[in-house]
Amino acid sequence: MTQRTCWRVELMTAVLPCCRRRVMTTAPPAGGGEYDHSASLLANVVCVVYDVSEPSSIEKIASKWIPLVNGHAERNYRLPIILVGNKSDLQCGSSMESILPIMNQFSEIETCVECSAKNLKNISEVFYYAQKAVLHPTAPLYDPEEKQLRPQCKKALTRIFTISDQDNNQILSDDELNYFQQSCFGNPLVPQAMEDVKMVVRKNTADGVRENGLTLNGFLFLNTLFIQRGRHETTWTILRRFGYDDTLELTDDYLYPQLRVPHDSSTELNHFGYQFLQKIFEKHDLDGDGALSPSELHSFFSVFPYTPWGAELSSTVCTADGDLLPLHGFMCQWTLVAYLDVHRCLEYLGYLGYPILCEQDSQTQAITVTREKRIDLEKGQTQRNVFLCKVIGPRGTGKSAFLRAFLGQSLEEQLRTPRAPSFYSINTVLVSGQEKHLIVSEKGKPRNLQTVI
Repeated sequence: MTQRTCWRVELMTAVLPCCRRRVMTTAPPAGGGEYDHSASLLANVVCVVYDVSEPSSIEKIASKWIPLVNGHAERNYRLPIILVGNKSDLQCGSSMESILPIMNQFSEIETCVECSAKNLKNISEVFYYAQKAVLHPTAPLYDPEEKQLRPQCKKALTRIFTISDQDNNQILSDDELNYFQQSCFGNPLVPQAMEDVKMVVRKNTADGVRENGLTLNGFLFLNTLFIQRGRHETTWTILRRFGYDDTLELTDDYLYPQLRVPHDSSTELNHFGYQFLQKIFEKHDLDGDGALSPSELHSFFSVFPYTPWGAELSSTVCTADGDLLPLHGFMCQWTLVAYLDVHRCLEYLGYLGYPILCEQDSQTQAITVTREKRIDLEKGQTQRNVFLCKVIGPRGTGKSAFLRAFLGQSLEEQLRTPRAPSFYSINTVLVSGQEKHLIVSEKGKPRNLQTVI
């Protein structure tokens, strides 16, 4: 009776240049044995070692080892593989001619390194490329069979382009490219390097450069080129700078930075937040009429995964001609969000690229946390700029009409132009010569006064 033996799996900690990673090594017993599939489940990357001097060893890469590692995995969840051609000291030539067809056949193969365990040639390179496959994986970015960026990667890079296009003319100018380069890599491009980049794009795309600036297609082409040339760490640096994780989703740390709000304190946008939002408003106000049309508002929301404001917007803030959102109403809406749900406000600012465009650590720099209300009461004064007034009463007493009247809508206009209801209206009022924001909130008939206060 033949004894079934599994490969031995040993775990050790390797100190790599940028981090500590667990490196799993497997070694077969002398008499051979079966591959332990649980080993793959523990791994982030697999190095398949073959003998460069043995053609049969090369043949088994495709016929045995890769199917054993990834044979049961779905296409998008295959482990990255590094091919390691050992015993290069026994062969004068290279095995690459035989390896290239295998690399073309299996998209999960990241690279191939020939080495010699005997004289330690290229051993450190093996671990470098294994580390690179984990920290900067190709699979989430690029489909080698289709030879193009994956949809999720293209979507993320499109958002990054839109944020970086600060004047919204669909082109990255030299100044915008330099700002982008400085933000992602810490140094600007020298003029000659800038021209070289655009020359490469011109030669390879029909519409990659326009008016001496880089278009979205040109930007996507450049990132595709980086990946095809094995420089996918460049694209990963860009993605991570703009808040993306390894699955190309925005991280919680980026969208929801920690902000401590004491009990009975409130949250308001400060001058950093208002300056940023005014700049974004002007970016999308393409016709310069001081208001965002539905199409301009759609452009504004293009960097969001969903539309955050609904039809109730026109019943919440002042609008113009029914469907135009002036700067005043735009700022009021943001003031409302910052006051009612500051974490949602931080999320929205993250989508707009606030930390990158304002060169600040996080969106919390755009928020002021007020002191607690009890301190204001003790001192008999307040520094708050946003106040909440609750309107109470039974159904049918005109609370909704009162809220819309606060926005300057007469009863006749309300009857003539029905709008989606909103439980809040916000506008500015003058208090001792200073402009303050007042939020008016509609509540039903309370059971007792304490539920309102």
